[in-house]
Amino acid sequence: MRRPQTKSKKFKLQKRHSEFQEIELLEAWTESGKPDSGSNPLSLSPLPEKSRIGRLPDGSFSRYAGVEKFSQLPLSKRTKDGLAESKYEKMTEIQRATLPHSLCGRDILGAAKTGSGKTLAFIIPVLEKLYRTRWGPEDGVGCIIMSPTRELAGQLFEVLKSVGRHHGFSAGLLIGGRKGVDTEKESVNELNILVCTPGRLLQHMDETPNFDCSQLQVLVLDEADRILDVGFKKELNAIISQLPKHRQTLLFSATQTKSVQDLARLSLKDPEYLSVHEQSATATPNRLQQIAIVVPLDQKLDMLWSFLKAHLNSRILVFLSSCKQVKFVFEVFKKLRPGIPLRCVHGRMNQERRMGICSQFSEKLSVLFATDVASRGLDFKNVDWVVQVDCPEDVDAYIHRVGRTARYLSGGRSVLFLTPSETKMLAKLQEKKIPIRSNKGKILQTVSGLLSALLVKYPNLKSLAQRAFITYLKSIHFHKDKEVFDVTKLPVDEFAASLGLPMTPKIRFLKQKDKGKSLSKEPSLVPESTADKNLFELPREILGTGTVEEVEVEKDFLLEKDSLLVGDGKSTDVEDAVPATRVLKKKKKLKINVHRPVGTRVVFDEEGNTLPPLAKLSDLKSSTDSIRLDKEKVNQRYAELREEMKMVDKEDKALDRQRRKEKRMKEKLKRKRGKDEEDDAAGSEEDISGSDREANTSRARKKGKIYFGSDSDDGESKKNKDTSGSVNADTVTLAEQEALALKLLNSMHP
Repeated sequence: MRRPQTKSKKFKLQKRHSEFQEIELLEAWTESGKPDSGSNPLSLSPLPEKSRIGRLPDGSFSRYAGVEKFSQLPLSKRTKDGLAESKYEKMTEIQRATLPHSLCGRDILGAAKTGSGKTLAFIIPVLEKLYRTRWGPEDGVGCIIMSPTRELAGQLFEVLKSVGRHHGFSAGLLIGGRKGVDTEKESVNELNILVCTPGRLLQHMDETPNFDCSQLQVLVLDEADRILDVGFKKELNAIISQLPKHRQTLLFSATQTKSVQDLARLSLKDPEYLSVHEQSATATPNRLQQIAIVVPLDQKLDMLWSFLKAHLNSRILVFLSSCKQVKFVFEVFKKLRPGIPLRCVHGRMNQERRMGICSQFSEKLSVLFATDVASRGLDFKNVDWVVQVDCPEDVDAYIHRVGRTARYLSGGRSVLFLTPSETKMLAKLQEKKIPIRSNKGKILQTVSGLLSALLVKYPNLKSLAQRAFITYLKSIHFHKDKEVFDVTKLPVDEFAASLGLPMTPKIRFLKQKDKGKSLSKEPSLVPESTADKNLFELPREILGTGTVEEVEVEKDFLLEKDSLLVGDGKSTDVEDAVPATRVLKKKKKLKINVHRPVGTRVVFDEEGNTLPPLAKLSDLKSSTDSIRLDKEKVNQRYAELREEMKMVDKEDKALDRQRRKEKRMKEKLKRKRGKDEEDDAAGSEEDISGSDREANTSRARKKGKIYFGSDSDDGESKKNKDTSGSVNADTVTLAEQEALALKLLNSMHP
C-alpha cells in the first residue's frame, strides 16, 4: 500500500509544479517578444499598462520591448516582489534599453551616465537566468559580478540582497582587506553568486581547493573600462582563462570601451552595444552644474579652505590625487577646525573602516576627502558639491568623479581647480560634450602661515607634508597626457612653502632628462574682465593671525543663500600662530656669454704708472704697446717659485710627520692605560706577594717608552721616579745631567 502524502510534501510539489509552469510561460513570452538584434528598444513607443500582463486573450503575448515599468517585463514573481518591496517601479533609460536584450541571453555592452541605474540592469538578468535554469546550492558558482573597488562591490551586494530577497540563491561578497579568508574558502564552493574584486577572486582560484567555475552561466563586469585597464590586466587574463567560453557576458560602465582587443579577451558573441546617452547633448547628468577655477598651485589649499568655510551647511566630496595628500589635508584642516565635520577615505585604510566612513558621510552633513577610490559607482546620498582639488587624469576620470552628485533625478554642483599649466583640460572636456565653464577667482583666505605654525607645533605633520609634496609631483609626472600635465612647469618651491615646509624636499624620482630641466614659475592668473559684473566680495575673517585677502566669485554659483558668511569667528587650535617667514628666491638661469669681454690685470710701477700684467717679466727696453717677455726673467721667476714650493713642501711634510707621531703616541698611551687597568683588576682579584707585584711594576716601567719633546707626555716623567726618590737617568734631560755633574764636581773641590 502507498502511504498518503503529507501536506508539506503536497505543498512542495504544487509549488514546484507552479514554478515549472511559470518558467515555461516566461520562456515562451521572452521568445515571442524577442527584440531584433541591433535594435534599441528606446526607439519603440511605450505600451500602456494592461490589466493582464503576458498572455493576451487571443493566446499571444504582449510586447515587452519599449515598456516603462518592471511589471510589464517577463520577470518571475519573486523578482517582481523584490523590486516592489525595494521601491523600484519605473525603469530608467539604460534599463529599458538593455533588459529586453539581456533577458534573451545576449551579451551586452551598456553605457550610460553615472547615476542612471546600471546596477539593476545587470542584477535582474542574473536572477532570472539562474531562476529559469533551476540553479541550486549543489550546482556551485553560476554568476560572477566583478567590481574594480571594494566599496562598489559592497554596494552591489546590498542591492542584490534587496532585490533577490525572495530567491533561494546563496551569494557571497569576496573582497580584499577583510579577515576570515579561511572561512571564505570553506563556503565559497557552495555559493551561487559571487560579488567580488578581481584580486580576491583570483586568490580563491589559486588557493581554494575544489574551487570550480566551469558551469558559470553569467559574467558581469561593472565599471568595465576600469577592469579592462592595464591595472587589472594580469588578474583579468588569469580569471578569464579559467572560465567557460559559453556564457552570457554583461559589461556596464559610464565610459564604455569599444576596443576590439578588450572584447576579444572576453570571448563576446555578437554583443549589443547600447549607449543611451550617446546622442545626448551632454556627457554628464543634465542637472549637474559645473565650473572650473584657475588657481595657482601654491594657492589651492587657500581656495579649498575658503570654499569649505563658505559652504558649512553642505555635503561636500573633495578629490585629491594621492593617499598622502588626503592624509595631510585631513589632519591639517582638522586642527584648523573649519566648523564642519571632516572625514577621509583612501586605499591604505582597512576595508571595514572605509565602508563605515562612507556610510557616515551619507548620513550626516560633512566633508569627505578622498582619492579616486571613491570616484566610481559609489552611491552617496544627496551630495551637494564635488570639489576636484587636483585635476583628473583624463576626461573619463572627470566624468566618474562628478557622477557622485546629481544622481538619477537629483541635482548637484561641481568645482574643478586647474593650475595655469592645466588649462588645456578645459578644451578637452568641452570636446567630450561636458558643459563646463571657467570662472575667475582670487585668494579667499591664506592659511599657509598657519600651516607652517602647525608643522612646528606638531612634528609628525612635517613628514606628512613632505610625502604629500612628493606624491603629488609623482602623480603629475606619471600622467600620460603631457600636453596638460608637465611637472617642469610647476612652481615647486612655492608649492612646498604653501604646505608649510621650511625647505623644498629633494625630488629624486625624476629621470635624468627631467632633472636637467628647470622647474619654472607658473604664469599669473587670467586678467580680470571688466565686462563680468556679476561678482561680489566675501566678508573678511581673521583666522589666528593669518592674513585674509579678498576674492571675487560668481554670486549665484559658488555661494549658497544660507551661507554667505565665510567664517564663524571661532579661533583655531593653533596658538600664537604666525605667518610663514620663508622668503622664496626667484631662480635665475645662469647664462654664460662666450663673447663677453675678458678682464685685464693692472700692474703699477714705482712711480704709480699702470703697466701691462706681464711687465715685470718683459724686456724693459721694449715699448709698453708691444711687450716682449724676457726669457731670463721668466726662468729666474720659475726658479724662485720652484724653490718656494720646495720649502713649503718640506714644511708640510714635517708638519704631517709631527701629526702622525702625536697620533701614534696617543694610541700607545691609550693602550698602556687600558693594560694597566686590566693588571690592577687582576691584582685585586688574585692574592699575589709583594715581590711579584714589584716585578710586575718593573716590567711595566721597562716596557713603557717616553718620547721627550712631545705634547702628550702628560706628566709621565713624574711617574718614572721610583719609590725611593732616586732619579732615573733615562728620564732626565741633557741639561739636568750637566747641572748634576757640575754640582758633584764642586762638592769634590771645596
